[in-house]
Amino acid sequence: MTFTIINNKINSGLQMVSKVVNTKNALPILSDIIFIVEGETLILKASDSENTLITKMELASADGDGHFAVSAKDITDAMKSLPSEAELTVTVDEETHKMKVKYGQGSFSLPFDNALDFPTHPELQQDIVTEVKIQDNTLLDTIAHTILATAQDELRPVMNGLYFDLKEDGLTVVASDGHKLVRCKLENVKGNKVGSFILPKKPGNLLKNILGKSGEEVTITFDDRNIHVTAENFTMVSRQIEGRFPNYNSVIPQNNPNILRANRLDMLSALKRISPFSNDASNLIRFHVEDNTLQFDAEDWDFSKTATEKMVAEYNGQAMSIGFKGASVIELLQNIDSDEVELRLADPSRAGLFVPSEQPEGQDFLMLMMPMLIND
Repeated sequence: MTFTIINNKINSGLQMVSKVVNTKNALPILSDIIFIVEGETLILKASDSENTLITKMELASADGDGHFAVSAKDITDAMKSLPSEAELTVTVDEETHKMKVKYGQGSFSLPFDNALDFPTHPELQQDIVTEVKIQDNTLLDTIAHTILATAQDELRPVMNGLYFDLKEDGLTVVASDGHKLVRCKLENVKGNKVGSFILPKKPGNLLKNILGKSGEEVTITFDDRNIHVTAENFTMVSRQIEGRFPNYNSVIPQNNPNILRANRLDMLSALKRISPFSNDASNLIRFHVEDNTLQFDAEDWDFSKTATEKMVAEYNGQAMSIGFKGASVIELLQNIDSDEVELRLADPSRAGLFVPSEQPEGQDFLMLMMPMLIND
């Protein structure tokens, strides 16, 4: 079997699907990328047994169908060093079990394995499938904003992923590690019926790395065990995290009357300057709000370090001191897009809400942060 293709086409596909391959695998075949030639279409597939990435591309020419598996590391390293516009002629020799690639004045060959040893990805149970369509840029932004709040908890695996909650009034994506929570509600995203699933962190990061921002439509279909995400240039198949996600609505305060409004970048810069002076173990930053002033205090008495900084902010509420973990607040502020941010407070013992002052149309985005105990 022989086929020809331009290098930048195949190289972009190889770089994409190789992201799912683990460095260590229980099955040797999972270290490979599967090549499937059907007519004048090349299908590339890679998997870690829990997640599978598939992409398709047109061939310049092909003289037959076939499939084989090649080491992901070997083939990606070889292809990325070739000229992007080079035309590649790939010859697959079944007798020697080698693929030979010719380009310009050079060539190389690699051994290949039997693609039949590669595990098949699970199909959805069509009688219970739920489907939702969403633009790629909206899905990308939603994942990027929420994935920072996922946990690494062996005892509560449901907290280690992104919860997609599809209801009649829209799609809500939530992540929480028990100390912080991020919720993004998309009012304009509707499905064929209600349903929910928990997407593990790894496929969430894969989508974050491969989704585009073109506004193209992405289709998410799922049953009670698996998820298929289909875009114009790829399909991702993932296994859900099984279990019931906690009731996120019950932990989001509905009445935090003390509202602080401040410039997001000014707050972010001040926290970055103050944070190195906090205790290494707790990273506690004291927020003191009074009149139209926000004051940050950090201290580490073990090493005689202290720092204080004030900034102008619009505040409507009673004077208050509340503690937050500095690194977590910095991470939250870096994931808010608006110029100004609102911090909604009730009292020093209850969660604070960080909310963009301007929400994208059809979206409701908030970040919840549990306070830390302040020793006065």
